[in-house]
Amino acid sequence: MNLPRKAIGIPALAALCAMGAIGALAAAQAQTQSSAAAAAPASAVAGKSYQLDVSGTAQWVDTKIDLRAGEKIHIAGSGTVTYPSTDKSKPDQSFDPDGLARGWKDLIHDYAVPDAGHGALIARLGPADAGGQPFLIGAAKDYQAPVPGRLFLGINQSYKDAQTAQGSFRVTIDVTDPGLTTAAAAASGGPIESRIPGVTAALLAKIPRRVSDPQGNPGDMVNILLIGGKNDVVQAFAAAGWVQVDRSVQDSVLAGLVDSIEKKDYLTMPMSTLYLFGRPQDYGFAHAEPVRVAMSRNHLRVWKSDFTVGGQPVWCLAATHDIGLERDQRNNGITHKIDPAIDNEREYVNGTLSSTGIVAARSHVTPADPLTQAKTATGGSFHSDGRILVLVLKAPQVAGNN
Repeated sequence: MNLPRKAIGIPALAALCAMGAIGALAAAQAQTQSSAAAAAPASAVAGKSYQLDVSGTAQWVDTKIDLRAGEKIHIAGSGTVTYPSTDKSKPDQSFDPDGLARGWKDLIHDYAVPDAGHGALIARLGPADAGGQPFLIGAAKDYQAPVPGRLFLGINQSYKDAQTAQGSFRVTIDVTDPGLTTAAAAASGGPIESRIPGVTAALLAKIPRRVSDPQGNPGDMVNILLIGGKNDVVQAFAAAGWVQVDRSVQDSVLAGLVDSIEKKDYLTMPMSTLYLFGRPQDYGFAHAEPVRVAMSRNHLRVWKSDFTVGGQPVWCLAATHDIGLERDQRNNGITHKIDPAIDNEREYVNGTLSSTGIVAARSHVTPADPLTQAKTATGGSFHSDGRILVLVLKAPQVAGNN
C-alpha cells in the first residue's frame, strides 16, 4: 500500500427454490442447529448474577463468562478510579465508570474505544486478536451478544495510565435472557465453516488474483469475497468498528479539522488508489488506533464485481496491515510497509465481521491458481497460503441495496 502523493499522513421445496442458493444454505444451517439443541448444555439462566472488580491498573479483565448467541445481560458499574497528578499544582483526577470528559489532549491517544470517555468502563466480546470490538459500558448498559464469545471488561485508558491508576470499579453482570440453546449458539467465532453454493471454481477463475496501481503494476492480493448488498457491506463494516476512509487529501484535511473541533479521533486518513476490473476501489475501510494511524493500521479496499451468488452481488477485497514505513522502489519515495504475512489480516477481517452476528455463512476456498508469494506495487514482499475468505452477509436486502 502506498501513501497518497500529497500527504502521508466497510420448508417446502418450493420455498427453498425461491430463496436461492444462500437461502437454502441458511435453511440447512438452521436445521442443523435445531437438531443439535437437545445435546447443548445451557451456559446461563435468567436471573443469574456475577460480580467482579476491574482494577484501575488493568487494561482488560477476563470475566470467565462465556456468552451464547442472543444472550442478554445487564452490566452496571460503580466505584472510583483516580489518576494521580504529575503536577503538584493540579489536583488528582477521580472518576466513575463514565470516565472523564474528553479534552484536547485526548485527540491523540491509544484508547480502545476512541470516542468514549477517558477511563470509562468498557467491554469486549472475544479476544482482541480474534477481532473482538471494544464498546462502551459506562455506568450501565443492556447488552445482547450477537455471537458466542468470552466477555472481557476493561478501562478506556493507555498503558501509561494503568501504571499509576488507583482504585477500581465494582461490576455487576445480571443475565436477563439466556439466549439460544443450540450447539451453534455456544460455538465461538461466528458461523461454522461450510461450503457456500455458487462459489465455484468457475467463479474464482473470473476474479483476478491481484489488484494494480495506476501504472498497471500488480500489487496486493484479492484475499476476501463478500456476498451481500451495498448497504449490507457498509453496515457490516460500521458494526465491526471499521471506518470509511476519506477519498482525497482535501477530504482528509476537512475531516481532521471537524474531528478536532468535536474532540474526536481522526481515523479516516485516505489511502492510495488501486485498481481492479479496470477501475479504482469503491470503498476503503480502516481499523486503527488514532495514535498509530499514520504508520500502522488494518485497512482494505473494496470493489463491486459483475458477479452474483444467490442473487446477491460479489464484492472483492484486498486487505493488508500497515506496520511501518519503507522505501517505494518505483520512485524512491516513502510508502507504507505491509505485514508480509497477509493471511493474518484476512483472518483479522474474518474475526471483526463475524463477531457482529451479521455474517450468515463463511468459508475458505482455494482457487486453481492460488497466489502464495508476490510483491506489492511498491516492491514489498508478502506471502499467503493462497486461500480466499468468503463471507455471506445475512442482512435483508432493501431498496437500492445492490
